[in-house]
Amino acid sequence: MTVEEGLAKSLTAESVELIPYLPYILQDLWELGSSPRDMLEMIKKHIQISKETRVLDLACGKGAVSVHLAKELGCMVKGIDIIPEFIDFAVQKAKEFGVEEFCEFFVGDITELVKTEKGYDIVILGAVGDVLGNAEETIALLKKTVKKEGYIIIDDAYGNDESNPQYLTREQWLAIFKKTGVKLVEDKIIANDEIAGLNDEQQTWIIKRANELKEKLPEKAYLFDSYIRSQQAECDELENEISGVTMLLKIIYG
Repeated sequence: MTVEEGLAKSLTAESVELIPYLPYILQDLWELGSSPRDMLEMIKKHIQISKETRVLDLACGKGAVSVHLAKELGCMVKGIDIIPEFIDFAVQKAKEFGVEEFCEFFVGDITELVKTEKGYDIVILGAVGDVLGNAEETIALLKKTVKKEGYIIIDDAYGNDESNPQYLTREQWLAIFKKTGVKLVEDKIIANDEIAGLNDEQQTWIIKRANELKEKLPEKAYLFDSYIRSQQAECDELENEISGVTMLLKIIYG
């Protein structure tokens, strides 16, 4: 899978052809998946933070998590995303929140950079599916970016049963954590009513912008209609078949 294909999949785009239009379609949304509030709550509860704390935010999107962590915790955050427009937006938000000195954002391929970034206290991976491989492979890569006994935060989902192999159940995740040498410190499952409200709000903006593009580019209407359908399918899945979850992990050896 190429990084572009992985990106498209993570944003429920059925084709890489849609990628150039994503900044327009998602222009009204700052938080793209991961919840800064949930992550902040977990970090404050379990991790001692200082101005020397270094955080790596992989697939940072428009920098919502990075900026909020820098603002609330005063720590250093590096955010990486492959879409230049998202990084430009993140830079502007850091300035708006007065944390530009704590935030570093740049365009990059996380599938390559995860192999070279080292020495962080915390690494965050947003909802990017299997861009870095399966769950076991992903955790193995993330472990290498943080210090001994460092922390990993993953935004993903629990499958409600084993009938959907695309999503691991909580028990399957726990087995992988044990195998890869990490401990689940806390997991926060997003409440159904919160998911429903968030989905409705995001879908309203996505449909609005997709319809604007359909008027400008009628020959690409099939592309934007497909994206609306895939987004709605993901919303239905989150509300009925899987549970969105933020997981805080601690490395327990090696």
